[in-house]
Amino acid sequence: MKKIILMILIILLIAIAVIVILSHQPKTLKQPSSNFKIVTSFYPIYIMTSNLVQDAQSVELVNMTETNIGCLHDYTLMAADMRKIENANVFVQNGLGLESFMQEILSSYPNLRVTDTSVNITNKMEENGHVNAHIWTSIPNYISQINEIAKKLSEYNPENAEIYSKNVQDYTAKLEELNQKYQTELTNLTGQKAVCLNEAFTYLLKDIGLELINVETDHEESTLSADTLKNIIHQMKEENIQVIFVAEEDNQQNANTLANETGAKIYSLNTAMTGELEPDAYIKAMEENLEVLKQINTN
Repeated sequence: MKKIILMILIILLIAIAVIVILSHQPKTLKQPSSNFKIVTSFYPIYIMTSNLVQDAQSVELVNMTETNIGCLHDYTLMAADMRKIENANVFVQNGLGLESFMQEILSSYPNLRVTDTSVNITNKMEENGHVNAHIWTSIPNYISQINEIAKKLSEYNPENAEIYSKNVQDYTAKLEELNQKYQTELTNLTGQKAVCLNEAFTYLLKDIGLELINVETDHEESTLSADTLKNIIHQMKEENIQVIFVAEEDNQQNANTLANETGAKIYSLNTAMTGELEPDAYIKAMEENLEVLKQINTN
């Protein structure tokens, strides 16, 4: 009997020792996926890329930031963001300094291939000492961006090069059709003056020939000094400026003040910086903007 008890104790001790040893073994690292992994910096770049990877084989597309994050000015990387970049084959960014955190990413992933969608943009606008990075609100710029992405994806993932080529042609055709509508349906706005309270629309509005008074605001606070507002109101009255542009998500305190003092109308536009994760999201946003712009001079 004693021998049986002793054997049971020995077996139990061995089992406990095995459990302790296994619990202290280093965790097995997650094996990288065999897919070609593309990580985009934020929503507009994700929508561009999602149109290009449709039907591509063994491709994984991940957006680094949350879709409702909006603009990346002063964005601070989260630990979850860095985990998404792990094992990425390519990181796609807007460029022009919008992703101010790129050095931090490259410090952690020095071999990461980065595609800068802004490299072929020729109408970069500098305002108040910095380059306006909101290039995607111009449809021609957007087309340039998607072509750069397609070129780099074909280079890095040649297995899907034909699909990327087909997709960029199909998407470009839709965008060019939309751009043609802008050019033909908004000719009455050429040369008209307007106040723009969100720099995201500078490229879009200048594409259609508007002359803008750009007012840089802190979109979190949406406040302007009393003197600044006074000067803008004076200029609007002197030049009979009757149009004010804001983003749909902006606090409209400043716009309301200007409108109340001058009788100008406020027009809210879509920055295409947030929205649904569907391929046609950008086109829908720009069609929405077209309808808003068509209301000018008709009310």
